[in-house]
Amino acid sequence: KKKTQRASEAVRDLAADLLEVHAERLVRPGYAYPPDDRWQKLFEESFPFTDTPDQVQVTREVKADMVAPRAMDRVVCGDVGYGKTEIAIRAAFKAANAGRQVAVLCPTTVLAHQHFRSFQTRMAPYPLVIEVLSRFRTPAQIRDVLKRAKRGDVDVVIGTHRILSKDVEFKDLGLVVIDEEQRFGVGHKEQLKNLRRTVEVLTLTATPIPRTLHMALSGARDISVLQTPPPGRSAVQSTVTRFSEELIKHAIERELARDGQVYFVHDRVKTIQERADIVRRLVPDCRIGIVHGQLPERQIEEGMAAFFKHEIDVLVATTLIENGLDVKRANTLILDRADKHGLAELHQIRGRVGRSDIPAYAYFLVEPGQVSSDVALKRLRAIEEFSDLGAGFQIAMRDLEIRGAGNVLGAQQSGHVTSVGYDLYCRLLKRAVAELRGHAPGPGLRPERLRLGRGPQDRDLPQARVLRGRRRSDRAPRRAARPLRSAAQGPPEPPLPATRPPPGRGSRRDRDPL
Repeated sequence: KKKTQRASEAVRDLAADLLEVHAERLVRPGYAYPPDDRWQKLFEESFPFTDTPDQVQVTREVKADMVAPRAMDRVVCGDVGYGKTEIAIRAAFKAANAGRQVAVLCPTTVLAHQHFRSFQTRMAPYPLVIEVLSRFRTPAQIRDVLKRAKRGDVDVVIGTHRILSKDVEFKDLGLVVIDEEQRFGVGHKEQLKNLRRTVEVLTLTATPIPRTLHMALSGARDISVLQTPPPGRSAVQSTVTRFSEELIKHAIERELARDGQVYFVHDRVKTIQERADIVRRLVPDCRIGIVHGQLPERQIEEGMAAFFKHEIDVLVATTLIENGLDVKRANTLILDRADKHGLAELHQIRGRVGRSDIPAYAYFLVEPGQVSSDVALKRLRAIEEFSDLGAGFQIAMRDLEIRGAGNVLGAQQSGHVTSVGYDLYCRLLKRAVAELRGHAPGPGLRPERLRLGRGPQDRDLPQARVLRGRRRSDRAPRRAARPLRSAAQGPPEPPLPATRPPPGRGSRRDRDPL
């Protein structure tokens, strides 16, 4: 009762903030964009690929939000390579064609420049000015972009969190596109919350964070899901296993034999050179490049470009490559210390491979006996279980189960979801919103009593079904933990052995990586 009371008090304040933001969006007159004109139709028809049915539907939903006289706040959820960027480009063109400015917010410099190239390529035939703000630009170039954006001479500004700085001003900002919102910190999310009061906001994500997903599922934000894969795309075969030099050697040699490239991801700058030396010792003939965030900007850019041009066979990198690299020739991923990464990050990194019709493989390596917590084990089980095409939304749902929703709007992580349970927390929030709106709070939260008896009037469980003596849970056999596959067993050969059925088949116990 005390936990429920504390959660009720906290959730009332949360509901007030939630209502304030979204009520302000509904009450304030937003900008209603005009219907599609000839230029918009020509621009969409110039897309060099065929739209999937989901792309067509989500494009309609986004443009319908923009035409409506209220500010848009929509989440587009889809796996990497499913067409989220093209939907954002079309929305940006519609806003710029109406004379308003667009800001595209990216979590990394690499992704910002990738979007910059994509926007420039698509909008090249049209008189639109596109600029990028990142640490790869000189101070003089940044000052020039800021001046022109303030005057309204720049139509689309693409950048990292630098766009959220106080010195960045727009003459008439109409649309903000946020790519991979889960990568931004709490302080940045507070600034984004204020943006949602006045401008159209389109969020792109492969795995929405629990907070965003909860708001979408509860109706606080609109959500669209891209589930149809592009033609010819196949699922990445994912394996969680112990760290093994034999496996690393086998995986790299197999990929090089088919003229491919390999990502080797290691999350520590301090020891990344040691991992590169191991790769060089195991496969002496391969060309190795190293990229991490502490290198000079020019060196990072040169390393990425060399990998893109196939001047490098194995790119040993930190999670810097999580976003922004689209190399169709790279179809093997080796992720070291997989238990140290979040579930969304694991899925996002896996999305670097499998971007063509060539079979792709992802190996998530764990040091023996080094898995730090039960939560890490759940993440590893989930990333191996959900490896089918379009699994991003399922992974986001599992992440919501593992982590809870947190505070939907603010910086505090109160932990009330953990203390009272997700279902009860949602009911408390729903009741608080109803009370603040002046509506009846609905039925109480006290559960119905379950009576166990013999009489027909009880209509409850039969007496024969009630176990005596010990509880039913005491009689259930305990599930024994299985160890990770040892290096002595050798690297797994694709397809996966019969003892480890491919993802999506067999029982969860068969798919358990531990």
